[in-house]
Amino acid sequence: MSKEETFQDLSLAPRSGKQNRWRWLYAELRGAILDGRLKPGARMPSTRNIGKQYSLSRGTVVAAFDQLQAEGYTRTVVGSGTYVASGIATGPPYAARKPATLALHRSKAALSKRAQQFLKDVEVMPASHSIGKAFRSYEPAIDLFPVDLWARVASRVLRRAPRSLYGHGNAAGYQPLRRAIAEYVGSSRGVRCSAEQIIVTAGTQQALDLIGRFLLSDGDQVWMEDPGYSRALQTLRAAGARIVAVPVDSEGVIVKAGRRLAPNAKLVYVTPANQFPMSVTMSADRRMELLRWAASANAWIIEDEYDAEYRYFGHPVAALQTLDSSGCVIYVGTFTKMLFNALRLGFMVLPERLVEKFASARTLVDLHPPTLDQAILAEFITEGHFGHHLRRMRQSYAERIEVLKTAADKHLDGVLDVVYAGSGIRTLGWLKTWESDQDAARQAQEFGLEVTPLSMFTIKYEHPPALMLGFAACSPAELRRGVSVLGVALRSPKTLSGLPR
Repeated sequence: MSKEETFQDLSLAPRSGKQNRWRWLYAELRGAILDGRLKPGARMPSTRNIGKQYSLSRGTVVAAFDQLQAEGYTRTVVGSGTYVASGIATGPPYAARKPATLALHRSKAALSKRAQQFLKDVEVMPASHSIGKAFRSYEPAIDLFPVDLWARVASRVLRRAPRSLYGHGNAAGYQPLRRAIAEYVGSSRGVRCSAEQIIVTAGTQQALDLIGRFLLSDGDQVWMEDPGYSRALQTLRAAGARIVAVPVDSEGVIVKAGRRLAPNAKLVYVTPANQFPMSVTMSADRRMELLRWAASANAWIIEDEYDAEYRYFGHPVAALQTLDSSGCVIYVGTFTKMLFNALRLGFMVLPERLVEKFASARTLVDLHPPTLDQAILAEFITEGHFGHHLRRMRQSYAERIEVLKTAADKHLDGVLDVVYAGSGIRTLGWLKTWESDQDAARQAQEFGLEVTPLSMFTIKYEHPPALMLGFAACSPAELRRGVSVLGVALRSPKTLSGLPR
């Protein structure tokens, strides 16, 4: 046989109607090389013969040949032709496939032991396909967000943005946004900081990830409120922390218990303005006790102010950070609960000695936050729209919790005692006729409601069964409907799979 293979011997599969011509030819020729029908050093059929046999233009054939050469499957000798490259392993185990792939042993590469451990309890939240469903607890009132106003601000910012905003951004965040955040937390929450102490993040989760990764060593003890925010626990545990569950009472986290359980802990995570999920406010005495312990133990405090702006009587309570003179508090905030979930922007207020280090650490994660989104948010804040929106939401949420409480007192009497929330976007309902809040939650979900059992947020210490009910995201009509359905669900026979009949 001559050194050039006859094209008929290659047995190319027919092209499907939707398949690009040059890509089909490239894939078939590559397959012929890999499975040994075209052997190393063999001369390739001429572009003219291929084009004639398969009714392909010369440009199509040349494009396929060029791709094969670019990927190292062939080489061209000027004046002689195109040849299969030498040194390519062909034949078994490179069996022919359609489309051609290498037949390799199935990889046994696996997740790290740490990942296998902490991913067991992580739940991926589905994308939203609806808004305002009773009793969704993780969304603000998207139905009330001024979408048209946001669009106008965004359009103006994008039209006027200098070309530099389309380039590489500041690792710490867009400077005008950092100034706006510093002014906002200073006037609203009493936080003492400069714009230089602000690091813009992709929400609270990224802030916690950065803190855990760069302030904790493997095995360091971390106090977590119990019950508390499970995603914070999972994120810090993923950083190698040993979680120490510290109970919560009506004054917030019990510092004496924490000192007894882990006096040398390196970090504590707290939600002092509106404890998640118990909705209590940390007392002044407890705040001072926590700060004194952290200063003496050289420990860090993460203060998560996820929805502190939503207080329905009086003014928002001052941040814990305002009392910190030792530089141990890291104040974390997010715009997700204040504006809308898709806006993945939050911030940290760092002690000055951490700012430069965290900016460097940020570059290892995603280089910098999205600059154009930051520019839009900065304009939205500085023009006063943000403050106006918060004031409107406080009024709306106060009305919605009132609707929920009134409807619950009427329709859930004897089965669920719903707490009147003075702050936040969610509340608790204490179950009267169910021993397991997880069973009650599954029953409610069967009736199309979104409720969460309190036990989902406990680590060690048990509490009476309760359900978390979000109210901020739901219209008054949806809240009334949800309460009516929940009453039916909780009074219905417990006939779900796995539940007693």
